[in-house]
Amino acid sequence: MTTSLSQRLADARRNHLTLDTLPPEQTPADSTAAYAVQHEILRVLDAPIGGWKIGAKSDSGPIQGAPLPASDLHADGAPLPREAFAPLGLELEIAFRFGRRFEPSTTPYSDADVHAGIGSIGATIEIVASRYADWPKVDKLAQLADLQNHGALVVGEFTPYREDFPFVAPSLRFSFEGRDVVETTPANPAGDPRRLLTWLVNHATSRGIAITPEMVVTTGSYTGMFFPQSAGTASGLIEGLAPISLTLY
Repeated sequence: MTTSLSQRLADARRNHLTLDTLPPEQTPADSTAAYAVQHEILRVLDAPIGGWKIGAKSDSGPIQGAPLPASDLHADGAPLPREAFAPLGLELEIAFRFGRRFEPSTTPYSDADVHAGIGSIGATIEIVASRYADWPKVDKLAQLADLQNHGALVVGEFTPYREDFPFVAPSLRFSFEGRDVVETTPANPAGDPRRLLTWLVNHATSRGIAITPEMVVTTGSYTGMFFPQSAGTASGLIEGLAPISLTLY
């Protein structure tokens, strides 16, 4: 019997391995199948959801996301081993926490409900990694199934939500070993990341999953992806938020 994609991805994640070419019959047929694999991975790992990553490639384009195992979330300044992640890309992001629970529901929550529920914001650094040896030349739905290329998330200190925060174009710095690694004008391809939140709440609650105040919702890179070639410390500062760092060893 062929091992399922969710089992293979869970085993690769647990053992820091990569998979060779994906058989066509294991490539998810659509996003529904890919999302089912995501949740099966967490079930196999016996991992509670600690947060979510969500994003879009344009300010009006389709939104995608993935649940994040609680064990993949780390405090500001965390030391993490480079060899646990292949590849290893770093992204500086803004994350949200809600001030209320959104319970499972067959009726969609409105933008107004979701935006009124935002409680706090903070900076995160996501480690992008893949369980596929051929990444990034891998089917997009297969990448979605692999928790949308998630490796780990370092979570900074949160601050109360401000409606007037410059979410579209915040002033920021992102460096590795003191060297600036932002090569373009900082911007989130999704535009204002708050537009992603209603999608997430309804994506989860329609599947019987509550969104809780403890969950960290990270919303895509403002800095592109930086691939460090050595051990060292990445430091990020988004003006108005607490600074954040992680050390790779």
